[in-house]
Amino acid sequence: MLFDQLKRREFIMLLGGAAAWPLAARAQATKVARIGYLHLAPASARSSQVEALRAGLRNLGYVEGKSIVIEFRWAESVEQLRDLAAELVRMNVDIIVAASSTMVEPARQATRTIPIVFYAHADPVGIGHVASLARPGGNATGLSTIRTDLAAKELELLKQAVPHATKIGVLWNPTTPSQPPVLREFEAARGKLAVQLHMVPAATVEEFEGAFASMTRESVGGFVAVASPLTNSQSARLAELALKHRLPGMFGGKGDVEAGGLMSYGPDINDLARRAAIYIDKILKGAKPAELPVEQASRYRLVINLTTAKALGLQFPDKLLALADEVIE
Repeated sequence: MLFDQLKRREFIMLLGGAAAWPLAARAQATKVARIGYLHLAPASARSSQVEALRAGLRNLGYVEGKSIVIEFRWAESVEQLRDLAAELVRMNVDIIVAASSTMVEPARQATRTIPIVFYAHADPVGIGHVASLARPGGNATGLSTIRTDLAAKELELLKQAVPHATKIGVLWNPTTPSQPPVLREFEAARGKLAVQLHMVPAATVEEFEGAFASMTRESVGGFVAVASPLTNSQSARLAELALKHRLPGMFGGKGDVEAGGLMSYGPDINDLARRAAIYIDKILKGAKPAELPVEQASRYRLVINLTTAKALGLQFPDKLLALADEVIE
C-alpha cells in the first residue's frame, strides 16, 4: 500500500512538472529584450536615426514596450559617455547600440561581454574596434561608413567645385577616435590634387567660430567638414559660418546640405540605422557578434545645394552637376 502511495505521488509530481513546462516556455518566449542606446545630445539631432532603427525593429516583428525596450542615454559631453555606458552595463541590457566610434570606445571600455552594435562607424578595423570586417572577433559589430576610403573622393569632388583652390581646410574633431586615420588619407590624397591642407581641430561648438576664422586667415579656397557626431548635430551652424566666411564646404551627409551646406558626399545614415535592427535581431536569437561580419555602406550620394552656390558666387561645372544624385535648388 505504501508502494502504491509513493507511485501516485510520483505520478502527480510528473503531471505538475509537465504542466509547468509549457508555462516556462511561454515565459521564455515573452521575455522582453532591453536595448541600450548610447549617443551624444541633443536627442533631436538623432531623431531620424532613432526612428529608422525603430522602423527596422518593427519590420522584424518587435513591438516596443512588449517584446523590446530601448533605454536611451544622451550624453551632454564626450566625457559623460563613459559614465552612461557603465550605467547601461549595470542595468544588464542585452545589447548596446553605439552608433559610431565616439560611442563604441566608451562602450567597449565598459564591457567586453555585452554585444555592441554600431551603424555609422568610420573605420572599425583601423582603430581596433574589430579584428577584421569578415570576423570582428570581439563583442562589437555592425555597419561601417568606411570614411577613410571616402576622404580622397571628398577632396576630389570639392576640388572640382573650386578648381582654382590651392589650399583646402579640413575641419576635424579630435574627440572622434576614427578621425586620425581619415586625416592621414587626406594627406595621402592632397599630392595628386596639387593642394595644400590646413588642418583645423574643433572639439566643441564654441570652437567653430575660431576654426573658420583660422581658415579665412589661411586663405583656404574651401573646406571639408569631416563627419562626426558633433558636425552632424550642428549642420545649420556650420552652414551659417561657411556663408559668413564665404567658404565652399564639403560635408558628410544630405542633412548638412538641406541645412544650407554647399555639398555632401556620403552614405544614408538613416538607412544604416534601419539595417542595424537586423544585427540586433540576430544577436537576440543567439548569434555571436564576433562571428557577424561588419557590413559596409554600399551606396554613397553626392548632394549639391545650388541656392548656397549662388550665395557664394560659385558656378558648378556641368560635369560635376551631372554626377550629383540630388540637386537642391
